[in-house]
Amino acid sequence: MLNTPPCFSGPPLQRDDAISSSYCAPTHDFRTIKFRVIHSSTVFASATRQNTDTMPERRPFVRLPTDVYPVNYGLCLKPDLIDFTFEGKLEAIVKVNLATNQIVMNCADIDIITASFVPEGGEEINATGFNYQNEDEKVTLSFPSALQKGSGTLKIDFVGELNDKMKGFYRSKYATPAGEIRYAAVTQFEATDARRAFPCWDEPAIKATFDISLIVPKDRVALSNMNVIDRKPHPEDDSLLEVKFATTPIMSTYLVAFVIGEYDFVEGQSSDGVTVRVYTPTGKAEQGKFALEVAVKTLPFYNDYFNVPYPLPKIDLIAIADFAAGAMENWGLVTYRETALLIDPKNSCSSSRQWVALVVGHELAHQWFGNLVTMEWWTHLWLNEGFASWIEYLCVDHCFPDYDIWTQFVSADYTRALDLDALDNSHPIEVNVGHPSEVDEIFDAISYSKGASVIRMLHNYIGDKDFRKGMHSYLLKFQHRNAATEDLWDCLEQASGKPIALVMSSWTKQMGFPIIVVDQEQQGDDRILKISQKKFCASGPHNGEDCPNWMVPISICTGEDPGCTKLKVLLDSPETTITINNISPDQWVKINPGTVGFYRIQYSSAMLEGLLPGIRDLTLLPVDRLGLQNDLFSLSRAGMISTVEVLKLMEAFVNEPNYTVWSDLSCNLGVLSSLLSHTDFHEEIQEFIRDLFTPIGLKLGWECKQGEGHLDALLRGLVLGKLGKAGHKPTLEEARRRFKDHVEGKQILSADLRSIICIYFSLTLLRSNLPHLLQLHKQADMQEEKNRIERVLGAISAPDLIQKVLTFALSEDVRPQDTVSVIGGVAGSSKHGRKAAWKFVKDNWEELHNRYQGGFLISRLIKLSVDGFAIDKMAAEVKSFFESHQAPAAERTVQQCCENILLNAAWLKRDADDIHQYLLKRKAPPV
Repeated sequence: MLNTPPCFSGPPLQRDDAISSSYCAPTHDFRTIKFRVIHSSTVFASATRQNTDTMPERRPFVRLPTDVYPVNYGLCLKPDLIDFTFEGKLEAIVKVNLATNQIVMNCADIDIITASFVPEGGEEINATGFNYQNEDEKVTLSFPSALQKGSGTLKIDFVGELNDKMKGFYRSKYATPAGEIRYAAVTQFEATDARRAFPCWDEPAIKATFDISLIVPKDRVALSNMNVIDRKPHPEDDSLLEVKFATTPIMSTYLVAFVIGEYDFVEGQSSDGVTVRVYTPTGKAEQGKFALEVAVKTLPFYNDYFNVPYPLPKIDLIAIADFAAGAMENWGLVTYRETALLIDPKNSCSSSRQWVALVVGHELAHQWFGNLVTMEWWTHLWLNEGFASWIEYLCVDHCFPDYDIWTQFVSADYTRALDLDALDNSHPIEVNVGHPSEVDEIFDAISYSKGASVIRMLHNYIGDKDFRKGMHSYLLKFQHRNAATEDLWDCLEQASGKPIALVMSSWTKQMGFPIIVVDQEQQGDDRILKISQKKFCASGPHNGEDCPNWMVPISICTGEDPGCTKLKVLLDSPETTITINNISPDQWVKINPGTVGFYRIQYSSAMLEGLLPGIRDLTLLPVDRLGLQNDLFSLSRAGMISTVEVLKLMEAFVNEPNYTVWSDLSCNLGVLSSLLSHTDFHEEIQEFIRDLFTPIGLKLGWECKQGEGHLDALLRGLVLGKLGKAGHKPTLEEARRRFKDHVEGKQILSADLRSIICIYFSLTLLRSNLPHLLQLHKQADMQEEKNRIERVLGAISAPDLIQKVLTFALSEDVRPQDTVSVIGGVAGSSKHGRKAAWKFVKDNWEELHNRYQGGFLISRLIKLSVDGFAIDKMAAEVKSFFESHQAPAAERTVQQCCENILLNAAWLKRDADDIHQYLLKRKAPPV
């Protein structure tokens, strides 16, 4: 499953506004979490509390008994798309391992009508009672006599509700081309919601095959994991069809899916013979062509990379109107938000195309890594999501080499994970998960982005050839079975001959990461490097006696050849000394070329000074220019260096041509701008941003030039957007003019400019545009366009309009999954917006919490609403509110937000005066 990035619901936006654990909280999401709120005075306590003290209180939980388990589910469902209910019949072939007079299954929000058991060759035994344990989402079926060892058939008739919570078997609202409102019946089962569609053994290790039949209106499309093998009129109602699907491979319940609705599709076939379809809303088949192109390229890529064929005859990708996550990897039927799958050739922006490519790559990777081989329990979720979040970039780099996607990985995933994992209230990659209510908290940047980052580091440490060899062995050994993290390490260790388990356990089983401190000394023709490690904390370096250590793969390059690694070592102790031979005194030395190792670096002053020319003359690679700047920014927030030093470094980027480097600069300056919105010199940091971005803005201009590509389009949107947000008058005036021409039909804006600049700027300048924009939103036929306008509305800073925007966020005009990004946008728009959004969340908490039912969207809402505060008392207020308004699925998020607020406040107190003085000196005329 791919969560949408915390700050957006759609293509990746720039991370400008929120001060957060990831500073700018970018991507995948998306999808971000759960816990007991701590007292503000303990936030900066020793980070060695990592594995226990920062964990939420765990509810008692017992996994399902193993005396009875399923072999095959025969499942027939009949949804009612008018009354929003469904009827179900389950005939499950089960094996009784131990004689028992009861069967315990998972069941939630379902009413069982009858249940019976038919032993193989025996007579039917009717259940005498159904005992629902609602809190544990279980039901116990009691029988009058013991069910004996052997096989049998469990029969259950039941009814349920097509809910509106975007989980389980639920309803999704859509409009026909004629404007009529109708509903589809769709599913989202990960992590623990298959039990809301049918009684089942809803644990990933309890695999079975599935024979699914759906009774549906004859004018609706019916889809499931497998291909249709029979379609016939329903004997009792000729307006209905009974659609039967082929038997699935053995699989986990969370990967089952079915969809009933009205859709068009485009179809293709991969080079290895798999039928691929992309299902779109009616009349929008053309918008599925880009995703189809990506999918048809991606399947053979993974077939080749894993050297294991895709095991199903078909794969469908379908756009769902109401969908909480970004996408879900159901085996053979992958479900997506519309914005994660549909591309309009004329009206979709470049970032949307890139986002769709990444999401398709992510979900199709899961068809092997997650579906064919599944984690044994949710503790190992990171293995699914971290791996898919890494290999999606490998896939997109294969399909679209011009995207420079690995540099973007560093800004979108790697730095995001470092920022979150520096908090005292982070968690290890591997988290012991018990009760189902605890699962949602680990769908966060640690499982996804840190997981992807440490796998990238591992891949670099092993080498691609041995990595692929180990992956092939792992998939073959555990196909159609379950595995744990250690099983993968064993296969990679055998393939590479390196101590994988020993190295990687330090990264997955303990929270956090090291800061590598480096100094140097020239001795003749040799350079002596003194390297040490200690735990990095967002509140400053860990100085306790019991500081954890990591097995750290260290790579080193020099100015002689910045793109070539000169030396590799494994740092397995607190400190070491390394000698580089035959290097002249004037050559710089760079640790972690490619920014692959998952750690921060603190250079000595002399080493850092030697690296600065590599930024100005671009001899340092883009990814290393980005990494150097991001490390220093993080050190400044932690109080290890002055923020003024980072501002001085940023001025060295005036000649920077690379999109991703500018994107990361923009992100960090957005964080600083948000922090300084709590001061009376906010305008001075805006002037600094204008000065830094104006030269590249003038160079790019507004019009696309011949020979420009994907990254140029992204850079132009980023730079002009940043200039406008910083109040650059010529940019704002031109944006207003172009928006006016667009509205009047004189000159239609390109999607790249329309998406993040002109409408936004015009709204900022013209308050009278609100009714017009609301009308444009209502008329928009494409969800991507609606999301653009929602982001515009969310970014409004005019106090008299903010309340109208917040009210709009909860209206039926906004998809439930998009409400969060509108409220979050308001919170990030201004100091007044932050206060108004937090008050709105508090005032409407019951409705919001009920709407999202404790899923990860509630965590995201909290994070976006409060993370930008920088006053100590706000941490206490947030803590107090959530003590009296319980949100079990967001406990850790609340802890992280309280910690971030205190970190922001400390940063502001520590550096505000120095920043102010520096910004004033820049403006002062030379003496």
